[in-house]
Amino acid sequence: MTEIIYDITYYFTQHYLQKGDRTVDQMVQAARSGKQNIAEGNQAAATSSETEIKLTNVAKASLEELLDDYEDYLRVRDMQQWSNLHPRYDKMRQYARSQQIIKDYGQTIRRMNDEEIANLCITLIHQASFMLHKLLITMQNRFVTEGGIKERMFQSRLNYRNNLKNQNPQDPQNIQNPQNPQDPQNIQNPQNSQNSLKR
Repeated sequence: MTEIIYDITYYFTQHYLQKGDRTVDQMVQAARSGKQNIAEGNQAAATSSETEIKLTNVAKASLEELLDDYEDYLRVRDMQQWSNLHPRYDKMRQYARSQQIIKDYGQTIRRMNDEEIANLCITLIHQASFMLHKLLITMQNRFVTEGGIKERMFQSRLNYRNNLKNQNPQDPQNIQNPQNPQDPQNIQNPQNSQNSLKR
């Protein structure tokens, strides 16, 4: 979904904003940040839960910044931001949530005007932000209950070593047999024995 948001935003800024307008770079960068930080957070999950949560938060914040830009665009141009009272609102939401958008959004936006594209992107951003919000709650709960990746790795290693001890009770490293005359700890130095006899 964030990849679609980025592609639509790039198209929108190239067609409906003037070259040299700082808003172009701001919107494209915000859309890119929303997409990239999700991917980077997913990669970071293998080594750091904290980094994963941080990058996912950055992605969500970037999309919310982009949302403000689209809302500003509509407001300053006296265009309508569609609410649930708008006759096309429900159809737009259904399209944004469907598999169809993945297949044809590139062609669809070329048949839309700027108000329609802006409202489509606003709908997509709301949906992506909602999913990221749920994802962050899951990540944070997992971090609280299970700890970070380093804690989980340490616990896994500890469990592994404990399991080895339980499975191999005869392992010399797991037992001490003071009656074993061959145990190096039970062999007395002959000189020490003679000294003790002299005493």
